[in-house]
Amino acid sequence: MNNGSDFRTVRGYQLANQQEGQLTSAMEDYLEMAYRLFMENGYTRVGKLSELLNVKPPSASKMISKLAGLGLLKYDRYEIIRLTDSGLKIGEYLLYRHETIESFLTLIGSSSPLEETELIEHSLSPSTISNLNNLVKFLKNDEVGQRYSAFKENCCT
Repeated sequence: MNNGSDFRTVRGYQLANQQEGQLTSAMEDYLEMAYRLFMENGYTRVGKLSELLNVKPPSASKMISKLAGLGLLKYDRYEIIRLTDSGLKIGEYLLYRHETIESFLTLIGSSSPLEETELIEHSLSPSTISNLNNLVKFLKNDEVGQRYSAFKENCCT
């Protein structure tokens, strides 16, 4: 049984993770979107990031500077942003994590899987994401998926 010393508020866990050198939720959101755009076009721009993340360009510029300082991306005076090898590796994982959670939430019938994914994706460990991905694959099996749908229909309506 837990003696209570491990319990923290959400913000407490976030601060502890930040002290351990992990990216903040906002940094992850920017890097994930930069990765999406980089994979599409080979680069992105501050204006495009700010538009897609619904933030003001100066806020996006500030975050891009932070991520560049961490060696995750490079940008030039023309606002062209490219991901470093390290940024690509982390960005790939962030997109995988996002898609796994959104797939799971869609499978179980969430009414707003994108919003819920954005709210919870930062708090799950890589091992939980891996297990969730395995569960999604399992649930996508035709027979299992049909049984789950029938179960949901019978028990929960």
